[in-house]
Amino acid sequence: MRRLSFSLFLILSFSGLAASQQDQPSSVPSAQTPASSPDYREPALASRSNNELKPESQSPKPDLTPDANGTLSQEQMQQLFRVVADKDIENDKRQRDYTYIEQEVQHNLDGKGRVKSTETKTYEIMEIYGEQVQRLIEKDGKPLSEKEAAKEDAKIQKAIDKRKNESEGERKKRAEKQEKDREEGRKFVREVAEAYNFKLVGTESVGGREAWVIDGEPRPGFVPHMKEGKFLSKFHGRVWVDKSDLQLAKMDVECLDTVTWGLFLARFHKGLRFTLEQTRVNEEVWLPLQLAAKIDVRLALLKNFNVDLEQSFRDYKKFRTSARVVGVGEVQPQK
Repeated sequence: MRRLSFSLFLILSFSGLAASQQDQPSSVPSAQTPASSPDYREPALASRSNNELKPESQSPKPDLTPDANGTLSQEQMQQLFRVVADKDIENDKRQRDYTYIEQEVQHNLDGKGRVKSTETKTYEIMEIYGEQVQRLIEKDGKPLSEKEAAKEDAKIQKAIDKRKNESEGERKKRAEKQEKDREEGRKFVREVAEAYNFKLVGTESVGGREAWVIDGEPRPGFVPHMKEGKFLSKFHGRVWVDKSDLQLAKMDVECLDTVTWGLFLARFHKGLRFTLEQTRVNEEVWLPLQLAAKIDVRLALLKNFNVDLEQSFRDYKKFRTSARVVGVGEVQPQK
């Protein structure tokens, strides 16, 4: 899914399924539609179909045989979460073959929690040279002005030119950084697996598929090995894991106490809440379906952001793998 702002990174970390969260450049020239999106993947991958993209590693399927009381041990739970995280990394590669529409509705709240204003933005999401990017296409239900659309296209052209003109050394360096980030993600998953006491609540249907329902509560006495791990005790929640694919189908996370984060002292307040649901598409990939967050954040002890955020995702389309990389001015709408 499109990478969210850093303020949601900590929340997503509960499941160990999030990579680095950062703002990305806008995407997709206005002349094209999702079905005709050109292929901006790495040159080495552009000529291969999605089925040829092999996962980096095959995680053994965990032993999830319940005991006589129908429960799973803590060790089984931890093993399950490690496998789910590895599968999410593999799924992320398949996501790069898809473009879709994201609509974001932000309700700005006053001090009493009442809506004082609402902003709606619609984006088109795709990948350019291995980076997930977005292009703003509507604001408050209306298409962008000519000036705004041109600004979006200029951002995209800049991103395309940067990747097209990078040297082999620069490309290698970027690939090494991406692998380092993935490895850091795997290490953090181990932190998550150790930081919580997991309890199998039962099974439920999510999107017509059977999923395990698992609660996670901070484990007393947990000593983090990573800098980011010290925040885990401030969150708890529930996740739904698809029993067949071992993919995250749904999650619901809540902040238990005030958390101060980062150089600019972003402060997250108790009660901050985040929910996410994903759906299986084309029997091959899991993509975001809907997201909701209640965020009460103070930045640098000066400005408060108190918002209800809702995101919905639709129109999933697998773009062509035979198209060449082109610039904004070269794109023609498909007849």
